[in-house]
Formats: sequence, structure tokens, C-alpha cells
Amino acid sequence: MADAQDFTKMMQDMMSTFSMDPTAMQDAFKTQATMAEKMSKVALEAAEKSTEISAKWTKDTLAKASTITAVKDEPTDYTKAMTDFASTAAEMAAENMAAFAEVAKKVQMETVELMLAAGKDFSEDATSAMTKATAEATKAAKKATAAAK
Repeated sequence: MADAQDFTKMMQDMMSTFSMDPTAMQDAFKTQATMAEKMSKVALEAAEKSTEISAKWTKDTLAKASTITAVKDEPTDYTKAMTDFASTAAEMAAENMAAFAEVAKKVQMETVELMLAAGKDFSEDATSAMTKATAEATKAAKKATAAAK
């Protein structure tokens, strides 16, 4: 019967042949964490601003609604009050939707800026890691060639 292979030993041997720089992993993690922090800040600011817009819109609508509920002298006054409220509500809706659009536009612009900056950072990190790995591989190849002679 054949003996079972020791895959643990085989994996350790294989991994030991690849030089790995833990600082590159740490730098990549720090870069990712920094980007996540910045993206969270953008999202939280947008949520805060959206909440402010929504709360103001609700408050203004409730203030205007009090004109509808007031007792009127003539039946036609109720119709006029409803028409005025509908007109005002439409104006408020347009204004608030424009405010929400501005928030979305700002989030989009800040996200694009962060992605471009992150791409640059990741590119610099990758270039640095590859340069270091190439230098180490070249050194190892030269050492192996010298040993073979």
C-alpha cells in the first residue's frame, strides 16, 4: 500500500521558494483601509445632507398643510386652499429634488476623485513591489548561475 503524501511539508517547501515581503501586504492593507475610510466619509456626509433635506421638506410641507385644515368662510375657499397647497407642494418637490441631485452629483465627483487617487496609489505600490521582486529574482538567478559554474 502506498504511503500518504505529506502535503503540509510539500506546501511549506513550495511557499519557502517564493520570497514574500510582508511590508508590501501591510502597505496594501493600509492603502485599502485609507480608501475605505474616505469612501465612508463621502457616504456619511451624503446621508447627513439627504436627511437634512428630507427633514426640511417634511417640516415645510407640514407647515403648509395647516392652511388646508383651517376653517374657511366659503366653500370655494377650500378649493383655493387645496390648489395653493398643491402648487406650493409641486414647487417644494422641484426644489428638493434639485437639492438631492446636487448631493448625488457631489458624491459622484468625490467618488471618481477617490478612485483615481486609489488607482494611482495601487499602481505605485504594485510598481514598487514588482521592482523589488525583480531585483530579488535577478540576484537569486545570478547566485544560481555563479554556483553552477
